[in-house]
Amino acid sequence: MRIRSTLALSVVVALSASLALAAEFKSGPQAGEKLGAFQVVKAAGNPNDGVEDGKQLCYRCKLGNRPVVMVFSRNPDQNLAKLVKELDAVVAKNSEKQMASFVNLLGSDAEALKTSAKAFMDKANVQNVAIVVPADQPNGPTDYKIDPQADVTVLIYKDGTVTVNHAYAAGGLNDGEIKKIVGETSQILN
Repeated sequence: MRIRSTLALSVVVALSASLALAAEFKSGPQAGEKLGAFQVVKAAGNPNDGVEDGKQLCYRCKLGNRPVVMVFSRNPDQNLAKLVKELDAVVAKNSEKQMASFVNLLGSDAEALKTSAKAFMDKANVQNVAIVVPADQPNGPTDYKIDPQADVTVLIYKDGTVTVNHAYAAGGLNDGEIKKIVGETSQILN
């Protein structure tokens, strides 16, 4: 009996430590911070945004003060695809409010990221989200301070100021978190 109690206590302590660590995980500009300009190459997606694939520009600047969900991701996996599909629907639904979204792929090989972006968008089949590759790699723009341990960083902003920030370690972006992110877009649509 004493062994079970000790084991149960150990599990509770380990879970508490994990939750505390997750709560302290930060990546990217935090709520209330202004977002600066940075250069990217549009790799794929959003065929109606007036930017050709392969063009270098400041996508953050192009979108100006519009309500935006900006994502930084190291892994264009199934969960990112789910998030992008949900964001695509929210952007389409809020086109009159000029809502936008774009995903920045991060990694050490910019050319491979561009190729992977095209393959990702072919599978995702979305129309309102662009995929870009930042010029600054492997962690994105330096002044954004994207944590190297963050698999996905989501910035929800309007007027160039972050309203919501979420950072996820590998495997942390799941259906519940995607639902939460989509729900929080209402904060920039008022």
